[in-house]
Amino acid sequence: MTEQRERLARTGKKSAASSKKSTTTSTIGPEVAARHACRGLGRLIGHDAEGVSAVRRAEQGWRVHVDVVEVLRIPDTTSLLATYEVDLDTHGELTQYRRIRRYRRGESDD
Repeated sequence: MTEQRERLARTGKKSAASSKKSTTTSTIGPEVAARHACRGLGRLIGHDAEGVSAVRRAEQGWRVHVDVVEVLRIPDTTSLLATYEVDLDTHGELTQYRRIRRYRRGESDD
């Protein structure tokens, strides 16, 4: 079996089993989905992600809640943050987003 793997590595070809596996596992995991959501949203709205507050599977991929600083103020506790709901397809491509909450950093969720 190892000889076959070495031969395939030298020729750059995949075995039928490995190529079948790569086409059936096109879904990304939650960690990768979170990274894709942060990067994609940041490019669209021009704000870097502060963090991720939720990741869950959706019907056609992933739904991620990304928190961003929209208005940086001094002191930091008065900065305005927002939570965006970002939908990704099964390959991690951003399909839509919307802002679902805007709040001051010092605010608590009651």
